[in-house]
Amino acid sequence: MGKLKLSVIGDEKPVKVTIEISANLYRDLTDYAALLSAQAGQPIPDPKSLIAPMIERFIASDREFSRSRKTERVGTSQPA
Repeated sequence: MGKLKLSVIGDEKPVKVTIEISANLYRDLTDYAALLSAQAGQPIPDPKSLIAPMIERFIASDREFSRSRKTERVGTSQPA
């Protein structure tokens, strides 16, 4: 098995956001959590705790977003 894109989930002060996801996506998150647990040798994390790191990883890996952000100074607002 190859290396997963996520690693150990950091413990940061969260900003609460409520979302709805499909049952299929939740099953995928549950499966991903189990694989992450096996790979990291740690207890299975709550699948919901994977959502924020996955979004962070997605945004960090989006080259066009990064390029636009540097040139246009987009998204300088801070969370409430």
